[in-house]
Amino acid sequence: MNTSTEPRAVVELAAAELMGSGVTHCPHPKMPLWNSHPKVFIDVAAHGEGRCPYCGTVYRLKAGEKLSGGH
Repeated sequence: MNTSTEPRAVVELAAAELMGSGVTHCPHPKMPLWNSHPKVFIDVAAHGEGRCPYCGTVYRLKAGEKLSGGH
């Protein structure tokens, strides 16, 4: 697990790129294979961003994006 307080990367996502409950997963499909780790789901809806506990990548909503309130 990454114990650094500095993120290694920031991935900005449109609301449409998140799963229905405002969740994404890491590793992101565009990450190189050598940088892979077990897939974890990251809740972006709760605070507008979330950090991967393995690699420290921060996933956040793009500026101006809003999540729909319905399920």
